[in-house]
Amino acid sequence: MLQTSARLLRLLSLFQAQRYWSGLELSKRLDITARTLRRDVARLRSLGYPVHSTSGVAGGYQLGAGATLPPLLLDDDEAVAVALGLRTAASGSVSGIEEASVRALLKLEQVLPPRLSKRVAALHAFVAPLSSRKPVVDAERLSAIAGACRDRDGLRFQYNKRSGDSGVRTVEPHQLVYTGYRWYLVAWDIVRKDWRTFRVDRIEGKLKTSMRFKPRKPPEGDFATFVSKSLAQVPYPIRARVTLYAPLETVTKRIPPSAGVLEPIDEKSCMLQTGSHSLEALATHLSMVGVDFRIHEPAELAAYIRGLAERLKNAAG
Repeated sequence: MLQTSARLLRLLSLFQAQRYWSGLELSKRLDITARTLRRDVARLRSLGYPVHSTSGVAGGYQLGAGATLPPLLLDDDEAVAVALGLRTAASGSVSGIEEASVRALLKLEQVLPPRLSKRVAALHAFVAPLSSRKPVVDAERLSAIAGACRDRDGLRFQYNKRSGDSGVRTVEPHQLVYTGYRWYLVAWDIVRKDWRTFRVDRIEGKLKTSMRFKPRKPPEGDFATFVSKSLAQVPYPIRARVTLYAPLETVTKRIPPSAGVLEPIDEKSCMLQTGSHSLEALATHLSMVGVDFRIHEPAELAAYIRGLAERLKNAAG
């Protein structure tokens, strides 16, 4: 009995991780026969989980939304409260849990019956958080993009570039990355035949899905590193290369990935490559890191900081 219960939990976890599974894939994952799989699916249905199935050579199983909420140990009011809380957290109001909130919200909304989905939408529409300086990203859009990443569905959307130009992009979405300030989608651009990052707050209009795709190997080893390097290579008018005299582990906690690329030099120092639109912003950023540093380039930044240091010295008497 314990083995069967554990297998049912594993089966349910697979359904929540990916929308559609073929019968052959599930049988291999669980190391069971097709007959045992059919019995396990029947048990999930008897517990209230809406598992849909299709027959034939390409047949498979899919977890969908039913007429009632599956037994998640939550009543209707609790489910609405959790969904609303996850939407609020996904917007970045609670630091450090944004990505986990989107994943949890995606799982919950997948099985919410329509009557509860309407209540969640109504509550979210009339709850106004205090204004934030962060770019606003709609939780439903995040959920839709995360679902496309999970289900390996191609996306087509209107995208506004940094220059102000707008155009249609057709991509294979792979991963959402949150930098602590902005959300980015890492996707394979089908037209340009290369990896691209897209600010989610610049994606507009209706998200249109296209044919499914096979996942590709992450660029730069992982998606977060790719976003970090992409942001560091933004064509800022002023580029800087600075040695920070502190271990990489220490500096990483103080400089977010979106602010520049960090590379270790030795156990006591690391190299920072960053950029900005002004010398003032670079000087302020470096002074707030809280470690000693040496500027290699540009010379204008070193000169500006020398002048700033003299003014601060005079101000202190």
